[in-house]
Amino acid sequence: MTNTQFVKKIQDIMRNDPGINGDAQRIEQLSWILFLKVYDDREVIWDLENDNYISIIPTGLHWREWARDEKDGQNLTGDELLDFVNNELLPGLKKIVVTSETPISHAIVKDAFIDANNYMKNGILLRQVINVVNEIDFTDPKDRHLFNDIYEGILKELQSAGNSGEFYTPRALTDFIAERLQPNLGEKVADLACGTGGFLISTLNLLNKQVKTVNDRNNYNQAVFGIEKKGQPYILAVTNLLLHDVDNPDIIHGNSLEKRVTEYTENEKFDVIMMNPPFGGSELPIIKQNFPTDLQSSETADLFLALIMYRLKENGRVGIILPDGFLFGNDGSKLNIKKRLLHEFNLHTIIRLPGSIFSPYTSIATNILFFDQTQRTEKTWFYRLDMPNGYKHFSKTKPMKLEHFAPVRAWWNDRQEIKEGNDYKAKAYTVKELEDNNYNFDLCGFPTGSEEVLPPFELMEKYSEERSKLNTQIDNTLNSIKRLLEEDE
Repeated sequence: MTNTQFVKKIQDIMRNDPGINGDAQRIEQLSWILFLKVYDDREVIWDLENDNYISIIPTGLHWREWARDEKDGQNLTGDELLDFVNNELLPGLKKIVVTSETPISHAIVKDAFIDANNYMKNGILLRQVINVVNEIDFTDPKDRHLFNDIYEGILKELQSAGNSGEFYTPRALTDFIAERLQPNLGEKVADLACGTGGFLISTLNLLNKQVKTVNDRNNYNQAVFGIEKKGQPYILAVTNLLLHDVDNPDIIHGNSLEKRVTEYTENEKFDVIMMNPPFGGSELPIIKQNFPTDLQSSETADLFLALIMYRLKENGRVGIILPDGFLFGNDGSKLNIKKRLLHEFNLHTIIRLPGSIFSPYTSIATNILFFDQTQRTEKTWFYRLDMPNGYKHFSKTKPMKLEHFAPVRAWWNDRQEIKEGNDYKAKAYTVKELEDNNYNFDLCGFPTGSEEVLPPFELMEKYSEERSKLNTQIDNTLNSIKRLLEEDE
């Protein structure tokens, strides 16, 4: 089954259910169903590898016990299936007891179902959805490879599913940032607002190529860490990691901003941090109190950037996506964050990204900031990545691809100043130059088009000429229509 076939089957079934209202609910419904199927298939492997394996899922609630269709006419369906899901399955999974001693591989089940809901009201249609998911065997390498593509397709749909779009960062962006930061086995990589886990998966795809020994595999299993505030992306992220052979997905269902930043210990810091924090979000006033006074901001993205400063190890490195507002903003907290970036970290590169990358979720212009904690900043390179040839804008059908980063990849290791006309496409600025510019980082930006202003008589003549051309086109079209009508008589 292909990606398109799988998604279309699910869509066609759920569109007929009166309880599903739009793509956001459809994806949320599918999220917990997929989690249970993937988790059940992983448990089959864990049980084979460990004779003493004990599942945290209560008896009777395992996928294999109620969801499989044995073709014997005894499978749950209709009202009986709805009653089981609503009154036994979901309540039972939400009541699972987790302690500090519970392994991560078990605790994730409780976290995954805290906010899960069953929106479907037709038990026959729910059975049909379950049967489609049952067609994939996640213990089969071929099926798992295929499903990685299917799952990526599901995540992409989040971009056009209302507010859920905030949880998905295009894979080209996560792959490019991971590629530039070059994580290594033995390092701990974090995303402090991980959404569906895109950055973590890009990291794992790179690290998997480094696995040669059993110890390497253990390091791989412990390489990534994430925190996600909302339930739906959390369950998608956990499922994503399970699909990539991470048996203990170290992802916390919570808010990264809820702890005082000055209380973090060395053990809570990371070698690599990459993320796309929420833009324009807001937090409760009490959250701001977790930050020093000079860093308290009403902009969520600013708070995450400040948080990174306290959770990055010495010599650690960062890649973070931020909106244009941060570059030219000069309010107190933004100004103080920029000063810290320049004087306490090495802000070495800012990539200006072309527009519409996050379309249709948002049209906000974005940038990638790369910095590390190796030294103070000496100079910051700015590079403008232009829209690729043949593209006016990105869209769901024409998304940004990793190959579109080819120009900046070629420039990265042999940095040269680039000037096009009166504008710089790439240029390095010293700390003093940035300070003298009042910490305005809106440099090497995209040229803005300007309308041609003509003298009044020339303007009237131009409009008259254009109107004459348009009238001629209209007359020609009307004459063509008239001839066609006369031929029909």
